[in-house]
Amino acid sequence: MALDDGAAPRAAASRGAGSTLGPDLWPRVAFGVAMALAALAAAWAGGVAFVAFWWLASVIILWEWQRLVGGTRLLAPIAVGTVAAAAAALFALHEEVVWATVAAIAGAAAVGWVADRPARGWAGAGSLYASALVASLGLLRASPSYGLPAILWLYAVVWGVDIAAYFAGRTIGGPKLWPSVSPAKTWSGAVLGALAGAALGLLLAPWTNRIDRLFWLGLAAAAVAELGDLFESALKRRFKVKDASGLIPGHGGLMDRLDGFLAASVFAAIVAAFNTRGSFIASGLFQW
Repeated sequence: MALDDGAAPRAAASRGAGSTLGPDLWPRVAFGVAMALAALAAAWAGGVAFVAFWWLASVIILWEWQRLVGGTRLLAPIAVGTVAAAAAALFALHEEVVWATVAAIAGAAAVGWVADRPARGWAGAGSLYASALVASLGLLRASPSYGLPAILWLYAVVWGVDIAAYFAGRTIGGPKLWPSVSPAKTWSGAVLGALAGAALGLLLAPWTNRIDRLFWLGLAAAAVAELGDLFESALKRRFKVKDASGLIPGHGGLMDRLDGFLAASVFAAIVAAFNTRGSFIASGLFQW
């Protein structure tokens, strides 16, 4: 997810909408559509297929993080982190909230132990970051009744933020959100993106008895997604890199695309876990 990265200068607006939106618009659209279709197919399938899909994404993020923070030994932290993410995914698949959390934390400690001494803290944090993605999504999707709506709601909120913020930031512009961390992001993109995400989340309103609360929950999740984007921008600035990797030509790495989604997923899982009234946490997003 990216709020409005690479926004063109205001002077470019005089050359037409295409130049204002930037030459990367259509590649972004193509990749976004392909990834959305794959994510929707995985969500519909559920079960092992869904968890395996997001476990693979977690492993790629783990690899990108470990490369980003450096160190001479990358194989051991990546291997241990991959196993930790798999364990967290397996527990999440069986709705074991506590054990999924323990697996993620224990994996982070183990990764930190095997990593180079100067990078131990960052390496362990990367393992926890990656495992949190598959664990939170797996726990939400496990519910037979509310799992699919919960994932679709999450998709709607984050995709709404991403799309609206991108276009608002590039066409409206205005004051920068946090110039020292991410110079291209604007307040217009952040505000309109959050509102659009919360509004799109209401498409899942039939599963709740409190539409107003679903809107405010969506607004909070959208804000967390934007903070997740800023966090990753700050991380890259800390390690003086432009992109998490070159995995996606012209667009950086998978972590660059999923930073906000990851943050929103963890937020949604925590809210659901504390609000659930049954054995599956996803109901906590809709039942108030």
